[in-house]
Amino acid sequence: MQLYLNDLNGKKIVITGAPGTGKTSIIKSLENTGFYCYHEIIRTMTMEAKKTSDKEHFLNNPIDFVDDSKSFNKQLLTARLNQFLDGSKQSIETIFYDRGMPDVLAYMDYFKQPYDVQFKKPCEDYKYDAIILLPPWEAIYIQDDERLETYQQSVELHDHLFDTYTSFGYDVIDVPIGPVTDRMDFILNHFNLKGGS
Repeated sequence: MQLYLNDLNGKKIVITGAPGTGKTSIIKSLENTGFYCYHEIIRTMTMEAKKTSDKEHFLNNPIDFVDDSKSFNKQLLTARLNQFLDGSKQSIETIFYDRGMPDVLAYMDYFKQPYDVQFKKPCEDYKYDAIILLPPWEAIYIQDDERLETYQQSVELHDHLFDTYTSFGYDVIDVPIGPVTDRMDFILNHFNLKGGS
């Protein structure tokens, strides 16, 4: 059975984008303003994956270097589904997510990893209300121990994210580059939100 937003509590808004686009800063600002936010979980999983993998392969996203990428991706997809389902239990008007389930498929496409219906079905059955896609921003891009992609890879991943979300029928909302406060104001104004709910 398909579950769409109007079947569940709260408006579910995903903020996504390639690495280094400012997602986490916006999520933290929204949370500080009083909005209910789910944080990205890939960094914790990256740190765990690095403990059990060959350090010479830490040149890319963990989806590309873990020994069992399908299992890793399934775990990640399940964790994001659990965030979605947990959000459905909250009596809250608006919920923000740092990345959504289709992100997993976008990255798998980018790394040319095949996937079957078990990956597509959650993305088809559990729909977010809106998708905000942040563009690549070279001026703020920094690689670190958990952000392993180069800036060029970030640009390419942006295109994969756009293509994947639109393939599931979403209208992607672009947010202009600028200070965190300006980007947050753009988001709040777009959805006519006045404060945490």
